[in-house]
Amino acid sequence: MTSTNNADDHRLRQLKRLYHLAISNALYLIFIVAAVSLAPRISRLTLSDIAAVQDALAANLPLVIALLGALTVLITAYLMRRPRPVYLLDFACYKPGPEHVVTRETFMRQSAATGVFTDENLAFQRKILERSGLGQGTYTPKAMLRSPPNPCMAEARAEAEAVMFGAIDQVLAKTGVKARDIGIVVVNCSLFNPTPSHSAMIVNRYKLRKDVASYNLGGMGCSAGLISIDLAKQLLQVHRSTYALVVSMEIMTLNWYRGNNRSMLMTSCLFRMGGAAVLLTNRCTERRRAKYQLLHTVRTHRGSDDRAYRCVIQEEDEAGFVGVALSKDLMSIAGDALRANITTLGPLVLPLSEQLLFLASLVGRKIFGVKNMRPYIPDFKTAFDHFCIHAGGRAVLDTIEKNLELSSRHMEPSRMTLYRWGNTSSSSLWYELAYTEAKGRVRKGHRSWQIAFGSGFKCNSAVWRALRTIDPAKEKCGNPWVEEIDQFPVEVPKVEKVTVA
Repeated sequence: MTSTNNADDHRLRQLKRLYHLAISNALYLIFIVAAVSLAPRISRLTLSDIAAVQDALAANLPLVIALLGALTVLITAYLMRRPRPVYLLDFACYKPGPEHVVTRETFMRQSAATGVFTDENLAFQRKILERSGLGQGTYTPKAMLRSPPNPCMAEARAEAEAVMFGAIDQVLAKTGVKARDIGIVVVNCSLFNPTPSHSAMIVNRYKLRKDVASYNLGGMGCSAGLISIDLAKQLLQVHRSTYALVVSMEIMTLNWYRGNNRSMLMTSCLFRMGGAAVLLTNRCTERRRAKYQLLHTVRTHRGSDDRAYRCVIQEEDEAGFVGVALSKDLMSIAGDALRANITTLGPLVLPLSEQLLFLASLVGRKIFGVKNMRPYIPDFKTAFDHFCIHAGGRAVLDTIEKNLELSSRHMEPSRMTLYRWGNTSSSSLWYELAYTEAKGRVRKGHRSWQIAFGSGFKCNSAVWRALRTIDPAKEKCGNPWVEEIDQFPVEVPKVEKVTVA
């Protein structure tokens, strides 16, 4: 029975492949048919026929001139109004030093050492870690590893400076761009927003010019990295011939929850130290050395729904401890946001063959009332070569893998990022793209889809097209994977026991 089902599935995949091939090449087929049908007529044209056409044009010269003038105006208007292309020169992900490494056992020892958690909630944290998908090499701030932990403003600033400046130094070194040439700075960090702001810290550290347009985004969750990219894209339509520096991070020092509300303990167990710096530009002269071109950004906001708005919220617990509470409805809300996002994204990226199948399914169910017809889920594997899905946790990745019918290879960058780095919030997408580059999988013309979820509730997407093949041997600076990429992928057990003496 199983072999018969496998054979049927194989035949179905073959038929679908032939269908996609036929639809994708439909224009070429039409052109060939038209050329073949017109060839006999063209071959019978004589010099007198050509002369007759010339005479007709000469007789209607004012009309011809008017049409050419109108065409010129339309082409000029299109060229002036079309969006300026946005290129990603390069990016860098921060890799903390070995003094920041936190194993699962170390995390549990530090939690127990605080003396604030009940035995039941220590056991709950252990259970989360055992099923988290996190490995033994993730990183946490120094303040959390001291005995006893001493989270304070000075330690939080030190973490922010280490992450931001570490990533920025590397991306500037990789690209050779001078700090004085940067005209736009966008920083996102949800939970730690000091005064002066992170963007002001960057302006001060690198002595950026006085007219720099700087923005600091806070409280926007794990999807804020793509919001920053979208904001930089919009600004690059206004500011001519400049560079935009985007920095995405989350600072953990002051955000380790020290209470006993279980809905708030999840984030402390999964979030880890990390950040990324991305350098964008609208200079056409930089296209030849840029890595990617930004094709699309799609933002979906479900904040008008109270249930979605409150599913990820920072608040005080019953004892007055501040934490980020996760609702039990989180996964269903994320699913709704994902569907809304891909409904907008689909027509922009899916091939015509997939759009026709989706339309046929919609017409069958809505117009003809076919009750047994299942909604058609577009095959986004036909639109993208690489998937970078926010490594928010194993449950998030499992849900998206199932909903989008992705393979283990498609999910590999996200699962390995979660295993190696933990949930680094908005910067996790860049660790995933760096993984794909380090594996030597990015070829010229490949399209990558970054998708992230965040409080509010938001689902955001960005689509990039590779402008050149990425050579892993040239990625030693700013790519945290290159020195250990041969060790991955690894098998991640569903449960890994945490033993604390």
